[in-house]
Amino acid sequence: MSLGDEHGYGGEPGGRTDEGFGGSGQTRTRLPGGGDTDVYGGARRPVRNSRSLITVVGVVVLLIAAIAFANQGGGDDDAPSGTGAKGAAGAPTAATGVKPVTGKNGEIPSGFAKDEQGAQSAATNYLVALGSDGMYAKARRDQIVSAVYAPDVAAARRGDLDKVYSGEKFLTSIGLKPDGTAPTGMTFITRFNPVGSKVENFSADTASVSVWYSALFGLAGEGSKNPVSESWYTNTFTLKWVDGDWKVADFTQKDGPVPVGRDQAASGAKEMADAVQQFGGFTYAR
Repeated sequence: MSLGDEHGYGGEPGGRTDEGFGGSGQTRTRLPGGGDTDVYGGARRPVRNSRSLITVVGVVVLLIAAIAFANQGGGDDDAPSGTGAKGAAGAPTAATGVKPVTGKNGEIPSGFAKDEQGAQSAATNYLVALGSDGMYAKARRDQIVSAVYAPDVAAARRGDLDKVYSGEKFLTSIGLKPDGTAPTGMTFITRFNPVGSKVENFSADTASVSVWYSALFGLAGEGSKNPVSESWYTNTFTLKWVDGDWKVADFTQKDGPVPVGRDQAASGAKEMADAVQQFGGFTYAR
């Protein structure tokens, strides 16, 4: 799927080609030890005496104190992203505690820092906006395109995006009505959920950032021919610094990495629709 051009949906109604979305579901907890064993692991443990309890509490207190002391340590490992100093054991997408943005452009965060963390935050937030249902409504799509893309790129792509997202053939192929709305009794769901990001290249005015994410897409409702499903992609954004903020100049997309699916039962249509309506999105930071 491509967010900028063809969108990769193909012509098959209610589904996709090799870029189609996968499965999603409801967690089913399994207890260790098999079905015939006691769910609490066998016979009840004997009650500890007061001396044992005091010993355990003392160990826990010492452990908490040790963790707190370790977290107060300074040095080069604590340097923020973008300064050139990297923590030896820090994950590439570890949170820094630095506020990711200073403002908003409509519903989309803006004012990202001119460093690696700011570039990652920009790419991730822009990914979420480009994967939202706002892209299927003309007014909201224009706002998203203006906020996300560099001005010259937005002007060049706005017409093509209008053709894609307003095309009757495309809309009906994914189960929507010709005006881009969901059929009666259905809830249209499209949401991109970033898992992590990394800087591929960075300079004073340009950056290349990859974002790995899962995507929910489909129609939730009884009898849906395109039920909500999940897939995994990595988008690599080319960003440039324009008028005091990072903007998208281009991006590419590839499948995966795709995790192994667990043994989970798929949720019902109503539960899925309710979940998407009740759980809002996030402002993402590195």
